[in-house]
Amino acid sequence: MTQLRAIWQNINASYWFYPALFSLLAVALAVTTIWLDRNGFASFLNDIESVVPARPDGASNMLTVIAGSMIGVASTVFSITIAAVAYASGNYGPRLLTNFMEDRGNQFSLATFIGTFVFALTVLRSVRAEDESALFFEAGDAAPGFVPQLSLLVAFGLTGISVAVLVYFLNHIPASIRINTVLKGIGERLLRMIATRYPDDYTGPTPHDIPTGGEAVRASDTGYIQIIDYEDLGNLARKRDARFVLRVRTGDFVHTDMLIGRWIAPEGNPDGCGEDTDGGEKSSVPLDAIGDCFAFGGRRTPNQDLNFLVDELSEIALRALSPGINDPFTAVTALHWTGAAIASLGARNVDIIDAWCDADQMPRVYPVDDDFAHFLHRGFGAIRPHAAGSPIAARAFLETLVAAGEAIADPARRGLIKEEAARLLDQSRKALDPRDFADLEEAHARDRRSTMQAADDARD
Repeated sequence: MTQLRAIWQNINASYWFYPALFSLLAVALAVTTIWLDRNGFASFLNDIESVVPARPDGASNMLTVIAGSMIGVASTVFSITIAAVAYASGNYGPRLLTNFMEDRGNQFSLATFIGTFVFALTVLRSVRAEDESALFFEAGDAAPGFVPQLSLLVAFGLTGISVAVLVYFLNHIPASIRINTVLKGIGERLLRMIATRYPDDYTGPTPHDIPTGGEAVRASDTGYIQIIDYEDLGNLARKRDARFVLRVRTGDFVHTDMLIGRWIAPEGNPDGCGEDTDGGEKSSVPLDAIGDCFAFGGRRTPNQDLNFLVDELSEIALRALSPGINDPFTAVTALHWTGAAIASLGARNVDIIDAWCDADQMPRVYPVDDDFAHFLHRGFGAIRPHAAGSPIAARAFLETLVAAGEAIADPARRGLIKEEAARLLDQSRKALDPRDFADLEEAHARDRRSTMQAADDARD
């Protein structure tokens, strides 16, 4: 199942699946409407005055025009999409390529045009002129000429839908490559993942003992970890009354024989053996079964990898602050979304990811600890050295930290945010003009006083 999930993720990030699916549906729809036309089920169209029956020549010309125009539009749409993807990947970072490949608007637009083309082409081959007789049909179907009126009407409707989709696509492409739209998509996806991954509010540090020892489990493949099936790992450990402590997380790069975790067998069974579900005999560490719970690939994916989305925001900010681009306002927007994510993480229980437990609440799988400090350093810490040399970015950096601190109640986490702000000030002191740094320091002090005053008013 883990491999199937990885395959489905790759399919979602492809441009062939939905066009292929729509093509099959178009063939099925065309065969159905032709059958209805041939067997007289479309005779009700004769009672509709607004529907003018088509002649064989008119039907052939119409379907030829639809098929030719749709394949031409599909080619143009594909070219525009590839150009937009290349532009976004080159300007915002190659890791954003996955985001654009997963764009449902682009996929369904291309699929609509391809599906309409296939439908028109399939119906076209059934049109028969008056001087032609049917082949391979029953004698009763040998009347001269055949024009599938219902199929033509459906083709006309699909053409109208395709025109509407084309208008949507022409608006969607320029809107989707706007940097604010890109950052909004990444930020909103990150916030959703945070809410799903860490649903519990933070009530204080609640660490639990992570078991030590056990048998080393090493990777049997090379690549990035795209999926870890915690549930299957937990069920496997439960059946053998064992525990599994992970040493890697989704998004980490591993190679053959690299340590990925430790299999801890029950006491009295030091070689990592457990009860076999079939005959009750002891068996070795289930390396093959553990390996089946991991999916590897040549790239990181955002589906289970929270750090991937944080890194995307950081990458856009770093590119914007590079001397070649020098666009601090894009970096400011990336900082705002990073701040929103840090504020959300600060209010949630992220210090210890709860171990996967069985029905008896027995911990079975222990993921890698990614605490609040880890995400703060991964986001703001990565941007800090480059933001320190820009007065605009440094000011937004401090403002965003102060705003994030306001939403966090835990004093220890607020202390980490203050340390991050202090580090930025130390680096800005060396990188900025003295007058710019004085303005930055004064503005930060004013923001902190306003925050403290607001907190005092709230308590009163």
